Amino acid sequence: MLNKRLSQSVVCFAVFCLGWTGSASAQVPPPEPFPDAELDTEVTIESPGHLVLFSPVREVNDEIRSSAMARLPVKGVGQLYELQRDANREEARNHYLRELQARGAQTLFECSGRNCGRSNVWANQIFDQSKLYGRDSNQDYLVAGSIDENGQPWLTLVYTVTRGNQREYVWVEHLVLPQGTDIPGLGNESERIRGPIVVPWEGSITFRFDWTSSDRRIINDWADEDGARVILTAYSELQEDESLEESMERAEKAAESLAQVLGKSGVSESRQTIITVGPAVVIPNPDRQGDRVEVMVITR
Repeated sequence: MLNKRLSQSVVCFAVFCLGWTGSASAQVPPPEPFPDAELDTEVTIESPGHLVLFSPVREVNDEIRSSAMARLPVKGVGQLYELQRDANREEARNHYLRELQARGAQTLFECSGRNCGRSNVWANQIFDQSKLYGRDSNQDYLVAGSIDENGQPWLTLVYTVTRGNQREYVWVEHLVLPQGTDIPGLGNESERIRGPIVVPWEGSITFRFDWTSSDRRIINDWADEDGARVILTAYSELQEDESLEESMERAEKAAESLAQVLGKSGVSESRQTIITVGPAVVIPNPDRQGDRVEVMVITR
C-alpha cells in the first residue's frame, strides 16, 4: 500500500510540474524514500515566495531570522516520514545524502544539533509540521540542489529530528524552480568537483571500510569520465596513546588500502591521488568525523 502511495506521489509531482515548465521537470522527481520509514503526511507546495534557509535559524520578537535565507518561487512536494523502531536518523540522513550525491547535487548548507537553532521554530514556523518538534540537540538539516541538463534548477531539503517520546521523523521537501532563479550558493562550486563520499575505516594493518555498493557505484560513475582524477583525503582521530606521526601513518595506510580496493573495481591507481591529513584538520560536521577517507573526483 505504501509503495503504491509513493508511486502515485511521484507521478502526481511530475504531472504537477509539467504544467509549469514542460517535460524537464519530470526528470527530477523526489529522492527515493528511506526504506525503513512510513509516509505520514504529504503536502503539495506551490508558492511565489517559499521560505528556504541556508543558515541556522533564530527567532527574534516572534520573527524568523537567518543570515542567509530566501523566498523562492517553487512547485513541489513536502513529505513527512516516521522512522521504524529499528531505524535511526543518521541512517535516514545518509540515505538521502547518497541519493543527492548520485544526482550530482551540491550541498548548499547543513547543520546539526543546537547549531541549527530551535527545533520548535523549524517545526512550527518553517515547515508547519508540529510532529517535527523535538529536541534541539537531536536534529539536523541540509539543503542541496542542482541544475539539470535542461537548465531546470531544483532543491531538496531534508530535516530529521528525535521527539521527546523517542520517535524519529524525517521531513523532505523537493522543489522545482523556474529557470534562471537566483539560488544562494548554487553554482558557486565548480561542476568539475564531485563529492565527497565519506568512507569511515577501522584497522591498523588490515582495514575495513564502511561504505555501500551505492557509494562504490557513484565513485566509479564519476571516475569514468575522461581525464577524471580521484582524490583520497585521509583523516584519523588522534588516540591518547599515539603521536601525531603515528596517527598520520595510520590514515595514510588506510587510504593506500582503499586505493587498492578502488583499483580492483576499475579505477586505476595511476588516476588516484592520496592526501594525508590525519588529525590535523577538524571539520565541524557530524558526518565528517573520526577515522575516514573522503573521496572526491575532479573532472577535466
